[in-house]
Amino acid sequence: MRRLLALALFAAVFANPAAFAQKKDKKDKTPVTNGKMIIWQDPGDIRSKNLLIGPGEGDKAQLPVKFDTEDMEAHSPKFDVKDANGEKWKVKLGPEAQPEPVASRLMWAMGYFANDNYFLHDLAVDGLPKLKRGNNFESKVNGEQHVKDVRLQRHQLGKKDGDWKWKKNPFLKTREFNGLRVMMALLRNWDLKDENNAIYIDKDGTQLYTVTDVGSTFGMTGRSYTDAMSKNDLTKYRRAKFITKVRPDYVDFNFPTHAPLLFVFAPNFFLHVLTNHWVGKHIPREDAKWIGGMLAQLSHEQICDAFRAGGYNPQEVEEFAKVLEARIAELNKL
Repeated sequence: MRRLLALALFAAVFANPAAFAQKKDKKDKTPVTNGKMIIWQDPGDIRSKNLLIGPGEGDKAQLPVKFDTEDMEAHSPKFDVKDANGEKWKVKLGPEAQPEPVASRLMWAMGYFANDNYFLHDLAVDGLPKLKRGNNFESKVNGEQHVKDVRLQRHQLGKKDGDWKWKKNPFLKTREFNGLRVMMALLRNWDLKDENNAIYIDKDGTQLYTVTDVGSTFGMTGRSYTDAMSKNDLTKYRRAKFITKVRPDYVDFNFPTHAPLLFVFAPNFFLHVLTNHWVGKHIPREDAKWIGGMLAQLSHEQICDAFRAGGYNPQEVEEFAKVLEARIAELNKL
């Protein structure tokens, strides 16, 4: 009986060599880490960075695009499309669509990892159904289905290998991590949920720690009652104070601020805001000056190019750039 069972097991495993080989090949394709983890890399010559093109080096989606699936996760309306080359892109609609390409370019220019983001005022989508979320952005033009004001994103950093936490990660207290905290304050990325952070494994097996969602930017210092009031608002971005306290050894930023009391009825979000209040506080002064020195290498034209990539009009580009440059100057006076 034992011999029969052994023979049966042998036959089950090896009777279909092709399937066994396929399974082995699939396993072999799984990325293997080399034990190296990085959250920042030397950006090189910052003055030569093209912030109009960004990290994708101009490799935009090849039109036309075809609807794939609607993404019901997270807050902003999103759906996946495939371009003419079969490349997959994620379309985001709403108030985050414009600021995210800008923020990702500034992060990339400073040596932080960013996905490939582009903004389009109008996008024709073959096979677009009536969306469950964001259907107010849909329209029909000459018989074609269109969506307006979209962000297209492609994940080109590698295979995702989970999320990382603000309070618990390998880079706490490092200059590079503190520089990232300053970048969040500069951009006003108040939506600091851990699920907005991802670890990617690149082709060499290195784990890249990145903030993948930087859409809640260029607005208020924290969430207000509506998205339209909280992000992508030049007046609110310009009005709020940037640095609140400077001490010989640390600096505090006016970020992220507490959510309105109304959100006490959304306890998970309210608690999340409270627990992440520290991100903009007690940042070592030398580390803030370090990232400020790199930001100061960006020219006015480069900063304007970043906002042009977000589809802002010429006046908005100049006004946003002026505010950002004033904040960079504050960092360099520390």
